Amino acid sequence: MELQQMRYVVAVAETMSFTRAAERCLVVQSALSHQIARLERELGARLFERTSRRVRITPAGEAFLSAARESLNAAERAAAEVSAAVGEVRGRLAVGLIPTVAAVDIPDALRRYRIEYPQVRLGIRVGASEDLADQVRQGIIEVAFLGLSTSMRPQGVNARELARDRLVAVVAPDHPLAGERTVDLRRLATEVFIDLPLNTAGRNQSDEAFAAAGLSREVAFEVTTADFMMARLVRQGLGIAMLPSMYVPQLSDLTTIEITDAPTRVEYLIWADTGLTPAATAFLEMLELPPEKDG
Repeated sequence: MELQQMRYVVAVAETMSFTRAAERCLVVQSALSHQIARLERELGARLFERTSRRVRITPAGEAFLSAARESLNAAERAAAEVSAAVGEVRGRLAVGLIPTVAAVDIPDALRRYRIEYPQVRLGIRVGASEDLADQVRQGIIEVAFLGLSTSMRPQGVNARELARDRLVAVVAPDHPLAGERTVDLRRLATEVFIDLPLNTAGRNQSDEAFAAAGLSREVAFEVTTADFMMARLVRQGLGIAMLPSMYVPQLSDLTTIEITDAPTRVEYLIWADTGLTPAATAFLEMLELPPEKDG
């Protein structure tokens, strides 16, 4: 069994495609497929079920995947620790973030980190808070920036609160509400909304506020990212949205209205509760957030 075979299995499991996995690993698909088949023969079990239309990981594959990730992380950490022992920070740093993170200037932070530690390979994953937290717990990414309602707190990871921010209403410039300075949830409940999918952390911030006020609302459009697509739909007058006030200055051609009884969004930085890699430790130190356990 080789580390490269483990990397191929992880890539297929994360992409659910042999083609995309081969592209990620920079090999031809036939070579990747051959190595996984060879590994399956050695293990005596199928790791993936393949059809002409889809790839599905088997129970045996799920069992192998967790151990493979641990082995790959251990191997990479071992190499990174050796480099750190001689004064170099190397290896990989995977950072997860929500599209609306505002407490930290992420591009600037990555720029400074890249200048200071040019030997570290950086990977950025953008997603929903709950998915990013799960990836940190699984060891897929080292650190992540989340946005949660005040009723939630990251579980199973180390967490540091970065900022609190109130949501504001975002409407098209020609919307009837555009001329208002403030608005309350009762008035907003009469509008059509564009929001994130049901039961996601970003959606819960608004849903909990309306429910606490005894109000219901219509969410006509659900989008998976709060930045590009949501802003475009609002700009077309298809509905309104509620977004963090620190984030909305990044959106152009939209009108922002303060909500008098607005919900609060809490931004967190999280990292794994197991040993950090030197690359992740250096990133936290650069942000002046040393990696001691915080609750």
